[in-house]
Amino acid sequence: MVPVRPPRPDAAAAEVAASAAAAPDWAALADLARSCVACPELAATRQHVVVGDVPLTGRPRLVVVGEAPGATEDETGRPFVGRSGALLDLLLGEAGLARAEVAVLNIVKCRPPGNRTPKAPEVARCSGWLRRQLDLLGAEVVVALGLSSAKWFLGPRTVLGQVRGRAHDVDGRAVWVTYHPSAAIRFGPNGAPRAALAADLHAVAASL
Repeated sequence: MVPVRPPRPDAAAAEVAASAAAAPDWAALADLARSCVACPELAATRQHVVVGDVPLTGRPRLVVVGEAPGATEDETGRPFVGRSGALLDLLLGEAGLARAEVAVLNIVKCRPPGNRTPKAPEVARCSGWLRRQLDLLGAEVVVALGLSSAKWFLGPRTVLGQVRGRAHDVDGRAVWVTYHPSAAIRFGPNGAPRAALAADLHAVAASL
């Protein structure tokens, strides 16, 4: 079993982790997360804390975890609603997985300025929210989209191309790693990332 080892926490990360762990349910956790100011730069520039989408009824069939909100997500307060979200919805559907059955989260809940990659301290400070979300959702199957998410689950030396295509046991969960939809868009409809993402989602669906 591979344990989750997010970046080394600081005092702010420890405070977030304690607050998140004490949240009794999803609604309470969402309220706490929306007022989070653990990352001053992100708190100063965000429009919304993007807590995540969960099914209206019942436990999700699987949990999808991306990197961080983009511009559209920051404007709407919902994850994966821009171009990447549209492609994710399409490929989930082709694999027989309806978006309404899936929980969609990010490792970082606030948009980094200019859509830059989240910094290690930001990932560490936000980790408490994600860990509690996974616990509250009873997540048994997780799809990590992109390298930042893959590293959160599998460690900092993760090479995406070497770990995709199969499930990894992480804290008792089956974690699948694959390309982020933004990479699929960047390389085009006939590019290798899109084909890999589609194949991996079909494999995940077949495992459920």
